[in-house]
Amino acid sequence: MADKKNEYEQSQLYRIRHSTAHVMAQAVLEKFPEGKVAIGPAIDDGFYYDFDLPRPLTPEDLEAIEKRMRGIIQGKETFERKVISAEEAKKIFSDQPFKLELIEGLETGKEDEDGNPLEEKPEISIYTSGAFVDLCRGPHVASTSEINPQAIKLMSVAGAYWRGDEKRPMLQRIYGTAWQKPDELKDYLWRVEEAKKRDHRKVGHDLDLYSVNEEIGGGLILWHPKGAKIRKIVENFWSSEHEANGYDFVYTPHIGKAHLWETSGHLGFYKENMYAPLEIDGQQYYLKPMNCPFHLYIYKSSLRSYRDLPLRFAEEGTVYRYERSGVLHGLMRVRGFTQDDAHHFCRPDQMPAEIDFTLDFSLHILRSFGFNDIHAYLSTKPEKSVGEPEQWSAAEKALEESLKRANVEYDVDKGGGAFYGPKIDLKVKDAIGREWQLSTIQFDFNEPERFDLTYIGEDGQPHRPYMVHRALLGSLERFFGVLIEHYAGAFPAWLSPIQVAIIPIADRHMEYAGKVQQELKKAGLRVQLDDRGDRMNAKIRDAQNQKIPYMLVIGDKEQEEGKVALRLRNGENPGLMLVKEFIQKALEDIANKG
Repeated sequence: MADKKNEYEQSQLYRIRHSTAHVMAQAVLEKFPEGKVAIGPAIDDGFYYDFDLPRPLTPEDLEAIEKRMRGIIQGKETFERKVISAEEAKKIFSDQPFKLELIEGLETGKEDEDGNPLEEKPEISIYTSGAFVDLCRGPHVASTSEINPQAIKLMSVAGAYWRGDEKRPMLQRIYGTAWQKPDELKDYLWRVEEAKKRDHRKVGHDLDLYSVNEEIGGGLILWHPKGAKIRKIVENFWSSEHEANGYDFVYTPHIGKAHLWETSGHLGFYKENMYAPLEIDGQQYYLKPMNCPFHLYIYKSSLRSYRDLPLRFAEEGTVYRYERSGVLHGLMRVRGFTQDDAHHFCRPDQMPAEIDFTLDFSLHILRSFGFNDIHAYLSTKPEKSVGEPEQWSAAEKALEESLKRANVEYDVDKGGGAFYGPKIDLKVKDAIGREWQLSTIQFDFNEPERFDLTYIGEDGQPHRPYMVHRALLGSLERFFGVLIEHYAGAFPAWLSPIQVAIIPIADRHMEYAGKVQQELKKAGLRVQLDDRGDRMNAKIRDAQNQKIPYMLVIGDKEQEEGKVALRLRNGENPGLMLVKEFIQKALEDIANKG
């Protein structure tokens, strides 16, 4: 990931976006000369700039600013870099308090101009383009002539605290995007609009799948019957596949004594994301943020032999993490969620095969849900770590060789591993090309040591097992959100809470429709009989809006011939068929997860 990020930051597209942010700031200050500027970096799909302005911006303001930006671009202004002293910088930005704060960070060597921590004191540089001067390290294009005025657009305005600190001033953040060609902008805008349509919060509401109620608490999910049905289907598939692949299921408590989290290291490294403790019988108990320590104690509950390994403990365990209200986001960022957790314990000689198994199993599950575009990221040893160098080397080699054997494309994130071990992250692309991280395969040299895990080897002596954390779906809540957005709520038949809608045209067809319903239910299909008195077209429209895969229309002809008229939610109309023919088709689709 680090290499990919560096590659992007050196690209022409990055330079275009960074330079367009400066053009935008110039246009904003022309409109609001008394405005104060903060930072304006390029980001993955565009850029933003933060401003302190005399009034809230309106959509009409954005239109005017964007128009002025095109004028500046067509002026073919050059970007000129100059290295200056801190004193010179303070004079240039004497009326810009946010820039002065950044200059102080540069002067002391603590922070760069974007507020990121620094390892060494940098030089201070400015970029000038036309009438605009900015504190900036670059890079930029040579001239605005390299920016295509037809491939830029201002997208939105949002509030943003200075330095991300809610105690600091609230600024107005203008988001924009820039591309090299107009067609690229057009494609991006299509993806943005499509993403809005697929937003799991909107689709979840429209399909009555789940809700969040502030009377209960933010970040806590209420699963409605249809959403719960999908969750149950996912859980049943998850369980059957795990059982068939040598996992043992475990269940663990929701709270644990403080010493548990002291031993695991969570109280030292993760306390700010844990809820305040409860006091029970003079002992402090915490809501669990992770399942790991409990699984380790299950391992320790018996004397383990080398013949017992590998052991694979799996649990759908609900955990609780403190998240600020401002970062909560539907199903994607919550305070209580269910991790599909697993921990593998193996001997060192079993490690390569165990990694192969874990990776292949993870890929199989993800592909079963329709995610076929999968990219891996291998994170290696950071500067600060625990474990012996030879352990790290062997683990990293095992992870990389496994990726090669599985023929999975991957990037190496050098130094990006956790202090306790290297890992593989699996990211999937959804139907509109967005990347989501789902699965993690994480080595851990730390907790087996902290919890003194051992097994008795062939030599009769205790040995330390290797342990692998594995979260496959990540969390059921977030995974459900990704599924909703991937399918836009039009789930494949095997996941659909209602698979078939039976639509009788008139009351005289109701008795036959009821018999068809019973026949489909006996075959294991999830069926809804629409017995309302509405017109047939209204019933079909409602079924399509509810994303039901199959609609069976029943009228006089269907009733007389013992058939049904099949319609699909995408508008296709396969027509008349026998009930048993439809059942066979539907069951084949479901079995194939089509």
